Amino acid sequence: MITTTQIKTAIEATITGAVAIINGDDGVHFDAIVIAEQFTNLSKVKQQQLVYQALDGAIRSGELHALALKTYTPTEWEMKGSQQ
Repeated sequence: MITTTQIKTAIEATITGAVAIINGDDGVHFDAIVIAEQFTNLSKVKQQQLVYQALDGAIRSGELHALALKTYTPTEWEMKGSQQ
């Protein structure tokens, strides 16, 4: 079974400068928000592909069953925060 800490570590170790916020308490289904400068000028699909690449081993092994994913550049994240 994978933990929120393991998911966070895998993402942040693979995507330079990323900040990952992971939630999930059943050990199988997780929500992730990933903020990274590397996402700038990439489509949402490409951004999410980078995250899924970081988690490939856990996905292939079945440890990570479901991940609801939202990705943002730092600027998008900052703007989102000011709109709340």
